[in-house]
Amino acid sequence: MRNQPKYNFFKNTFYALAGLKDLLKNETSFKIELFLVVLLIPVIVILEVTMIEKALLFISLMGILIAEAVNSAIERVVDLVTLEYHEMAKRAKDVGSSIVFISIIVFLVVWGMILCSN
Repeated sequence: MRNQPKYNFFKNTFYALAGLKDLLKNETSFKIELFLVVLLIPVIVILEVTMIEKALLFISLMGILIAEAVNSAIERVVDLVTLEYHEMAKRAKDVGSSIVFISIIVFLVVWGMILCSN
């Protein structure tokens, strides 16, 4: 038996917004990264690059927020299971952190390549 209610677009939208609100309330890293996104979106708009390049800049920037949300979810599930130190819990949290790290590397590479080529 699945622990999932019947699909409802409006309820699912409410759940998604509740998740975003919770990230903004409780996750300092997410707030910092969102601040970066807010600063860089106008840069994307004013840059004289192709629409495809603008899309790549935007996607790589949003990837950081997505990665941070995934990392936060992993950390919360691990903390739900155990608050005690466990090697597998540490490994799960480390993998979550690596997702964020990789997204930042992708962001830097994409932005670096596009900005240096123009």
